[in-house]
Amino acid sequence: MSNFVFSSYRDLRDKLLSKSISVESVVSAYLSRIEEKAHLNAYLAVFRDSAFTRAKALDEKLASGKPLGKLFGLPMAIKDNIAIKGEKLTCASRILENFTSTYTATAVERLLAEDAVILGKTNLDEFAMGSSNENSAFGAVKNPINEAYVSGGSSGGSAAAVGGDLALVALGSDTGGSVRQPASFCNVVGLKPTYGRVSRYGLVAFGSSFDQIGVLAKTAEDAALTLEVIAGEDCMDSTSSNKPIEAYAQATVNAKGLRIGVPKEFFTDALDRDINSMIQRVLKQLESQGATLVDISLPHSEYALATYYILATAEASSNLARYDGARYGYRAKGIKDLNDMYIKSRSEGFGKEVKRRIMLGTYVLSAGYYDAYYRKAQKVRRLIREDYLNAFKQVDVIVSPTSPVPPFKFGEKMTDPLTMYLADIYTVPMNLAGVPAISVPIGFNAQGLPIGLQLVGNLFAESTLIGASKLVEALR
Repeated sequence: MSNFVFSSYRDLRDKLLSKSISVESVVSAYLSRIEEKAHLNAYLAVFRDSAFTRAKALDEKLASGKPLGKLFGLPMAIKDNIAIKGEKLTCASRILENFTSTYTATAVERLLAEDAVILGKTNLDEFAMGSSNENSAFGAVKNPINEAYVSGGSSGGSAAAVGGDLALVALGSDTGGSVRQPASFCNVVGLKPTYGRVSRYGLVAFGSSFDQIGVLAKTAEDAALTLEVIAGEDCMDSTSSNKPIEAYAQATVNAKGLRIGVPKEFFTDALDRDINSMIQRVLKQLESQGATLVDISLPHSEYALATYYILATAEASSNLARYDGARYGYRAKGIKDLNDMYIKSRSEGFGKEVKRRIMLGTYVLSAGYYDAYYRKAQKVRRLIREDYLNAFKQVDVIVSPTSPVPPFKFGEKMTDPLTMYLADIYTVPMNLAGVPAISVPIGFNAQGLPIGLQLVGNLFAESTLIGASKLVEALR
């Protein structure tokens, strides 16, 4: 406890309520560590003054005997594509480098209402486009487990913050695996809820029909408790669901009778051997406890990556059209006319990967190609969704790797975008289908690199997902 490193929020909360430590001392310890580990580049902004002010107010609240929020004193980090009023909202892009948000995202408002403390904003791949956090305009994030390796992306800053004890819980966003893959790489839990479970109001849009705010934490219980707080209907987001919020943190399932779907398409020779053997070991342990392993097929899985990169880039090209130098964000100097302003501002403001995806998206939406690519991809997306819904008629959860490979070294995949895109092969199908998924750490390979196992649930079946995740955690 002397270093104020906590295994879970429950561990921290017990100590806060017993008054053996104060919120202010906890915040001080986290801010000191953020400073000590600044070389990880996990944070783009640190809210030192406001965090201390809030910590003092929370200590006073505890002393006064007033009712405390669900997340009382929880030190949190927020991915820098989620709005906080009065703070910069850069999306790790030069085009928004000096942009300050005029409002706060619904998810963040709900965290604050339950007495969480926001320590700062975390780094990411520019506009959440990437799988390694090497696409940030402000430098890559180092993996806290081994600094020679990437943290994963696009929520690499949030994952590194939790994995490096620079926050106890963090918010990220998941468009095609951007919470789960970095969680796997940084040895933490990463939860992507069902599409519509959490309001997207205040989340900067990349792919609007895919984006979902998710949670990175040390335990499934912490992720679940945070989800309880941020979930729910929001009048500011018409895609948010009005389904009741369950007591996710208390969710449990009995291994006996749990039906675990094992898709044949996800366990092939293309999967890293160590990852495969580690997952098989976990499955055998669960089977010995009474779980039933069910061989299933998700026949349209082979089309998921192509479908995702057609639809997500199409939505990105539309969403990012607003950054043109006219209304806000970066505007190029020495412009001759309106067209010149658009071209120069976007050319200078966006990074290479963002430009690549805008061009891909513009292409698939263009006349002559719309039917061949975009319309066809929408039809395949429907088939992928049906694969999952059909599978859940016979199983409770589906198991898969989170990533086909362990964390990789800096620069290893940057020269080959297709190889980088393949890092998302096990995570994008869930965003296409809209179903919830979670990455849970299951150990380290022979090189000491962390490995995550992914569990997938039916629509709005987060409780089952969390319960199954706790079973996996108990095996470590």
